[in-house]
Amino acid sequence: MRIAFGTDEPTPLTAAVVAELERHGHEVSEVARAEPWPDVGRRVGEAVASGRAERGVVCCWTGTGVSMAANKVPGVRAALCTDAETARGARRWNDANVLALGLRLTSPEVAREMLDAFLRTEVDTDERENVSHLG
Repeated sequence: MRIAFGTDEPTPLTAAVVAELERHGHEVSEVARAEPWPDVGRRVGEAVASGRAERGVVCCWTGTGVSMAANKVPGVRAALCTDAETARGARRWNDANVLALGLRLTSPEVAREMLDAFLRTEVDTDERENVSHLG
């Protein structure tokens, strides 16, 4: 799967996220690195919305800013997640296509669990009509 990745602050966690994605055979395109968080969210969102990437992962200190910025891009459904069950639900019920992670509180192990849930969970087709209301 093609994954767009961006972070406003490269850290050991962001390196672990990219390594985990690559370890599972995903093609990672780092579209924003060490740039202001609004640009990070927008660039990853644009990569996903344009089809250059199938999904995206964005990171900033809390994860809130990048998720808000990504969600400004039409066609993006970014979800700020803190655990695997939230990431799984964001995919299943909301068809989230961008995962937002906070650098402050996310451990590498929890990030791995969230990535696995986010990338392996299929969308519940019964939710398509609800998702279509998101625009």
